[in-house]
Amino acid sequence: MVKASLLAMLVLTVLIAMGLRWREQRMASLPRMGLVARGKHTMNRWVTAAAIAAASTMLIMGGLHYLRLYLG
Repeated sequence: MVKASLLAMLVLTVLIAMGLRWREQRMASLPRMGLVARGKHTMNRWVTAAAIAAASTMLIMGGLHYLRLYLG
């Protein structure tokens, strides 16, 4: 179960980060940023994606665990 949750969190993090990047590109264009500002922006996107993925994984795996307990 631990391997499944880690794999799910990794996959969700990558997918959410791709979605956030796509959303940023579709929204108004960002002004030109320097190297440090661009790096901070990218790290912020990945940290946000990891936080959303962690919360989603906890809800999904917790729900599956309680469903397994409930069913038998």
